[in-house]
Amino acid sequence: MLMKQQEMAGMACLVLTSLIWGFAFVSQVQGMASMSPLFFNATRFTLGAISLIPLLLWKRLRRCRESGKTVGAGNREAGDDEHDMIAGSALSNPLIVGMICGVFLFAASTLQQYGIMFGCSAGRAGFITALYIVMVPLLAYLVLRRAVRMMTWMAVGVAVAGFYLLCITDGFGSLTLADCLLLFTAVLFAAHILSIDTLGACVDALTLSFIQFVTTAALSWVGTLIEGSMDWNGAGQAWIAVLYAGIGSVGVAYTLQAVGQQWVPPTRASLIMSLESVFSVIGGALLLGETMTVRGYLGCALIFAGIVLAQMPGVGRRRLAVNKTGKRDQ
Repeated sequence: MLMKQQEMAGMACLVLTSLIWGFAFVSQVQGMASMSPLFFNATRFTLGAISLIPLLLWKRLRRCRESGKTVGAGNREAGDDEHDMIAGSALSNPLIVGMICGVFLFAASTLQQYGIMFGCSAGRAGFITALYIVMVPLLAYLVLRRAVRMMTWMAVGVAVAGFYLLCITDGFGSLTLADCLLLFTAVLFAAHILSIDTLGACVDALTLSFIQFVTTAALSWVGTLIEGSMDWNGAGQAWIAVLYAGIGSVGVAYTLQAVGQQWVPPTRASLIMSLESVFSVIGGALLLGETMTVRGYLGCALIFAGIVLAQMPGVGRRRLAVNKTGKRDQ
C-alpha cells in the first residue's frame, strides 16, 4: 500500500514537472518581446545553475552521512564497451564531460530560442522540439551504430506525418524558417542526449547538470557581449518570464523530476514527461491566445503518438529513456 502511494505521489510530481516544462515555452515566447535569444538564455541558465546549488549542497551532506555509498555508480552498464573505453580517460572527468555536454546544450537552446523568436508559437515549438525523443535512437544508429527495431521506424513514420500536417500546409514552400530552426534544434537536443549517454555514464547526474548549465550560461554571456544585446531594461520587462524559465523549469522542475523518478518506473516516467508537448499547446492557448487549425492539431496528435511509440520498450539494443537533464533512465 505504501509503495502504491509513493508511486502515485511520484506520478503527480512528474505530471507537475511536465506541466512546468510545457508552460516554459510560453515564458520563452514572452521573453522574446524585449530580450535577444542569447541574453534571455544567459540570464535564465545563470538562474537555473544558481537554483541547483542548494540541491548540490543537500546531496553532498546526504552523501557524507551515507558512508560506503558511491554516487553515480549505478549509472554504468556492465559490459558496455563504449563506457569501458571512456572510464579512466580524460573524458571521465565530470568537468570535461559537463563542458562538452554544455556546448551541445548551448547550441540547441540558442537555436531553439531563435526558432521561437521567429515563430512566436509556444505550442508549435513544443511539439517540433519534442521530436528529439524520436531522433535519439535514429542518431544512435547513424553515429554509434546501435540497433534500431521496427517500433522505432514506425514512430519515425508517424512523427514525420505529424510534422507534415503541422508545418507543411501548402506545399514545402509553406515551411517557415522557424520550423526549420526548431527541427534542427530537435536534432541538436538528440545529440545532447547521446553525448550525456555516452560520456556521462559515470558522472553524477546533478553535478553534470550544474556544470552544463554553467557552461551554457557562460557561452550565452559571451555571445551576448559579442553581439551587444545586453539590455537590462528589457530583462526588467520580462523578469517574470526569466524567473520562470530559469528557476521554475530548472530548479523546481528538476527537483520534482528527481523525486518522481525514485518511485516511478522509467518507461512510465518518460511517457508522463512527454506530456510537456501537450502542456505547451495548452499554455499557449491559455496565456497567449494561440490557436491552430484542425490540420495542425491532428499533426500535433500524430507527433505525440510517434513520441509515445519511440519510448516503448524494445526500440533498440539499449533503450534511451529521455528526460530533461539528458540522463539515461536505468
